[in-house]
Amino acid sequence: MKNILVLCTGNSCRSQLAEGYLRYFAGDKAKVYSAGIETHGVNPRAIQVMAEDGIDISHHTSNNVDEYIDIPFDYLITVCDNANENCPYFPGKMERFHHNFPDPAKAQGTPEEIMSEFRRVRDMVKTYCEDFVKKHLAA
Repeated sequence: MKNILVLCTGNSCRSQLAEGYLRYFAGDKAKVYSAGIETHGVNPRAIQVMAEDGIDISHHTSNNVDEYIDIPFDYLITVCDNANENCPYFPGKMERFHHNFPDPAKAQGTPEEIMSEFRRVRDMVKTYCEDFVKKHLAA
């Protein structure tokens, strides 16, 4: 079983979406964690858009990356440039991946326009996670 850490700035949206989808697609092939350089709490809109796609992340917590420094990760995925630039050093041989997803928490407009941006980013994260699992966790 592989250990995967998804890292972003606040561990509130993008990394939470990725954790949910990686757990879904990887099944028992990986243990998935998510963390932030900071902790901002899990965004209620992230919980809502994942529920719309049948994945419950309402039990997720917002965690600081320092909590996981002693876990031997096989893969580290940064999902924003800030996390990629400020990621702490993890000992051991771990493969690092980076994809800068837009931050849906910064969306502006009507409530429906904001939710539309959350759905758009959710779908981008879903595609990335499905592809990641196929490439790196295939039997």
